[in-house]
Amino acid sequence: MSPEPGVGRADRISGEGLQRLEKQLERGSKISALVLRQWIKRYGESAREMLKKHGCYTNDLE
Repeated sequence: MSPEPGVGRADRISGEGLQRLEKQLERGSKISALVLRQWIKRYGESAREMLKKHGCYTNDLE
């Protein structure tokens, strides 16, 4: 039996995912509005607050 490829949804929606987002924001990575919307959709208020903290949040992301 071979392992399944990729990362499962349960593993993606975790504190680890938010840590990855924060690292990207700290590095000043250019993240498109579409991708930021996906982060908010997936992680909700936690992602929203992180984006505000790094000055990347705008109302059009909702």
